[in-house]
Parts: sequence; structure tokens; C-alpha cells
Amino acid sequence: MSRGRADGSQKKRLVTSVLVLVIICGLLYLYSKKSGSSALEYGSKIRKFGSTYLGVDEDVDESPPKLGDDEEDGVVLKSIPVCDDRHSELIPCLDRNLIYETRLKLDLSVMEHYERHCPVPERRYNCLIPPPPGYKIPIKWPKSRDEVWKANIPHTHLATEKSDQKWMVVKGEKIGFPGGGTHFHYGADKYIASMANMLNFPKNILNNGGRLRTVLDVGCGVASFGGYLLSSDIIAMSLAPNDVHQNQIQFALERGIPAYLGVLGTKRLPYPSRSFELAHCSRCRIDWLQRDGILLLELDRVLRPGGYFAYSSPEAYAQDEEDLRIWKAMSALVERMCWKIAAKKNQTVIWVKPLTNDCYMERPPGTQPPLCRSDDDPDAVYNVKMEACITPYSEQNHRARGSGLAPWPARLTTPPPRLGDFGYSSDIFEKDMEVWQKRVENYWNLLSPKINSDTIRNVMDMKANLGSFAGALKNKDVWVMNVVPEDGPNTLKIIYDRGLIGSVHNWCEAYSTYPRTYDLLHAWTLFSDIERKGCSGVDLLIEMDRILRPKGFIIVRDNRKVVEFINKYMKALHWEAVATADAEGGTEQDDDVLFVIQKKIWHTSESFRNVD
Repeated sequence: MSRGRADGSQKKRLVTSVLVLVIICGLLYLYSKKSGSSALEYGSKIRKFGSTYLGVDEDVDESPPKLGDDEEDGVVLKSIPVCDDRHSELIPCLDRNLIYETRLKLDLSVMEHYERHCPVPERRYNCLIPPPPGYKIPIKWPKSRDEVWKANIPHTHLATEKSDQKWMVVKGEKIGFPGGGTHFHYGADKYIASMANMLNFPKNILNNGGRLRTVLDVGCGVASFGGYLLSSDIIAMSLAPNDVHQNQIQFALERGIPAYLGVLGTKRLPYPSRSFELAHCSRCRIDWLQRDGILLLELDRVLRPGGYFAYSSPEAYAQDEEDLRIWKAMSALVERMCWKIAAKKNQTVIWVKPLTNDCYMERPPGTQPPLCRSDDDPDAVYNVKMEACITPYSEQNHRARGSGLAPWPARLTTPPPRLGDFGYSSDIFEKDMEVWQKRVENYWNLLSPKINSDTIRNVMDMKANLGSFAGALKNKDVWVMNVVPEDGPNTLKIIYDRGLIGSVHNWCEAYSTYPRTYDLLHAWTLFSDIERKGCSGVDLLIEMDRILRPKGFIIVRDNRKVVEFINKYMKALHWEAVATADAEGGTEQDDDVLFVIQKKIWHTSESFRNVD
């Protein structure tokens, strides 16, 4: 009897345990379907592209599809999963969750956690980034400088945290930008005019008759400084990390202001030497004295001969003991770097960099920081560590006593002195401009049925060469991020010498920007290059979709095999063809074509078939 009761009790416990397990599994299944802990799937066919969506190893072919390969006997891919809503602002190479999950050992004191750390292929999210609920087509420039849709960037903490500094204010369905900043509560326009006045520039205009054109704004906040510079024909690269104010660059780009996610950490900024006439820091909270002044020396590297560093910070005016100590040490450092005070007033000091190497040569032996080694390439920037040394000028710059650049706007079309670094002649430069002028006119003819004068604002040239695509857009109200591949000729210095901006990048990896930040992407032979490098063309398509705004455009200029490859993914990406044409104007191969694409707008909260 006792044994029978024990057996019955065991059976009851077993049945109960099985029931509990079934219920738990059922709840977990329902939760995963509801919360989207895996990628949301829609359409009639799901494919994996050599890497899993959520970083889980699966039995898939790890080799990326080759351009022109007939996948499954030419069957067109009908679906790509949609990422979970929590990834609507995913920046794959600046993803803090990736750092936590992979347990990277990073030195937080030197900002390594804000630098690029890209996922390996098997950990990539090969899924479409969804827009946030209620997403709207962005407000058009120039109105967007002053207001954006709150639904597009549903983050209002900066409005509260920086309310006394007038960074931004919430106004119903919109977020407004009064033009304030940490050190210019009274407005960026007045602050900019006061800087011009300090430097005795004509009519208190900071561009100084076109001689000051490119600016680096470090710790830019929501980029109001850069936004207000545009009316003076000055273009700023507004730079900030994905830090506790993580959406500041997203706000900047939503406003139509040039901006880039980056940090002064351990690696060089992705800009060549002698790129900027002015660097600016308005209470950017950077310790300029750390590591023998290495961060200030990085600014020195990217400043042109005679370039300025405008520094608005308590150290420049406060009288407490700590601020005085920092000011004394910083003054001694910049003096050894041969910088001099150009102006100092109220809360701002402006230093100026020397025009020649004379001061460097006159320093006593052993003076720190030292000059960089003669074999150091100051234009090598991709994944290159910073050096705590001074970059001297070339013999040409030293003799010229400056950069030798024409004032803006003549600078855009005048052959710059550094053309000779590539063996390019003025004739090659002028021919390049002529070719791209014709190409861009053709592009706009193809786009004209779909666009108005204010449809396109943020443009990226994904393989910019000499920057002539951007140069041909000079009469349109757009700005261009000129991207130069890291493994080709570093022509980015020519682009900066023309008064344009850009960055060095490897398109086998994700770009340092938020989703939905560009209206137009231009890809000239980029897919052919990716194939030669052995990287995934599908990964590139998904990355382009990530950074392109809904209703935005892509212009592909490449061979027919590339266009056929892209066509297989059009439906899955929710892209539609606008135009296909033979490539005219230039020296393309016989089979090169133009393919103009528009991204549709879709929402995960609605029927997946409801695509506008």
C-alpha cells in the first residue's frame, strides 16, 4: 500500500511538472511573438545571408552571395526580416549592447567604449531597421533647422536637462531648437558674430571673405553652432560621440545639419591632415591635458596652417584654483606647440596655429611634445592610433606660408596644391569636374518626376574620388558627406581643400550614423569594389537601407551585373525602381548603367502589406 501511494504521488508530480513545462514554453512562445525578441518576419519567403539575424549560429552557408549569381534558379527574394522595434536606432559599430555581450575589455578613461567596434559577420543584424511608431517624412530645410517631428526622434531628455541653455524645447508634436548652446544661451548667431569680431574679420562675418570655410565642432551638442554657420558659407563637421546625450547627432542630421558620430579617444579622427580652418569646443568637457596633450595634438594635425582653435570653457575665464591650474598647464602646452593667442574675451579664447615650421625648428632640443617621425603619414587615419607629436608642414606648405587655397567659392573649382600628391594635373581635375557636371544633370533629369526643390537635403557620395559629384551640386540647397574608401587613394584631402567635407570609411562595415539620416545615396562602382574585396553585397544593401530615409533615393552607377543583383532584393527591401538608363557622360565600360531607386515608407505597427 505505501509503495503504491508513493508511485501515484510520483506520477502526479511528473504530470504536474510536464504541464508546468508546457505552460512555460507556451508563455515564452507567446512572449517572443509579442515582444519581437526575434526579428519580425513578413512576406512569403525568408532567406539568411551567411550570417544570422540575432547573432545565433545556425547551419547556413557562410559565404556571401556573389554579384550576378542566380540564387535558387533566379527566384526573387520576397522578404527580409524586420528588426525588433528596440533596434530602431541601431548603429551596428557603435552598439553598446554589443560591447556588453562580447565583454570587450576597453579603457573607459580614454573613451574606447565610444569608438567603433563592429560586429563580426555572424553577429550582424541582417534585418531591416523599422522606423519608430508615428514616423513622419522629415520637415524640409531650411525650416528643419529650427524644428523636427518629435515622433521621428522620440527623446526629450535633452530638452529638460539643457533647458537653461536653450538647446531644444518640446512644442506639441514638434521639438524646437532656439539656437542656444552650453556657452551661447543667447543664440549661436550672436556667438558666431562675436567670434568674428574678436578676430577683426570684416563686417563681423566669420568666413573672413571666404578664407575660413571648413570647421570642426567638437562636442557639438545638437549642432546649432554648425547650423547657424551655413548662412555664412561655412560648413562644419559637427562631431559628438554616442554618449549619455546619445541622440544629439541624430537631432543634428534630422535638422539637415552636417554631422558625424565620433570621439576624440585613442584613434585618429577620419579626416586628413590640414582639413579645417577652425576647430571649436564650447564647454565640450574634454581633458585636453591627458596623455601628454594627445587630443590637442590631434586637433593640431587636422588644422590648416594659420588655423584657429576657439575654446569657450570655464578654464578660459574662471578664477577658482582648479580652473587656474588647468589654464596654466594648457597655456604652457599650446605655447610648446607654437600656438599663440589670437584673441581672448569674456568666456572665449582663440588660439592660432603657425603658418610655417620656423617655430618648431627653434624650440630647444628635447621640448615636448616632439615632432612626429619623418615616416609618419599624417593622412593615414582609418583605425590608426593617435600619436602625441606635432605634425610639421611639408616643404611646400612651409615655403608657401599657408595652405595656398583660394577663397570660397572659387576654392571649389580651383585646382588645389595637393593634387600633385596623386600625380594629378589641373587638366585631369577640370575634366573630372566637367564629367560630373554632366552626370549630375542627368541624375536630376531622372529624378525630376519624383522630387521638388526641397525634397533632398542630406546627401552621401559613397565613393567620392575628387568630390566633383558634390561640386556639381553647388547650386542646390543640399550638403554632401563625401566618403572615400579606406583602401584607395586618400583623395579626401583634395575634397577638404575644395571646401567640402567627408570621411574615410570601409564599406565592408556599417557607417557611423543613425538610421534614416540621408535623403540620397550615390554609389558609383561601389558594389563592384565590394565584390573585389570579398565582402557581402547583401550586407551593403541592408546598410544602405538603414541609413536612407523613407522616401529617400539611391543612385547606383555600376555594371549590369550589379543592377541585376540589386533587382533580386528590391521587393524584400521595399525599394522601387524609378529609372534605369545607360550611363552617359564619362569613360564607363560599355555595360555600365544607371539605376535610380526610391525607398518606400512602411510601419511595423500596421499591416506589412500596407506600404506607401
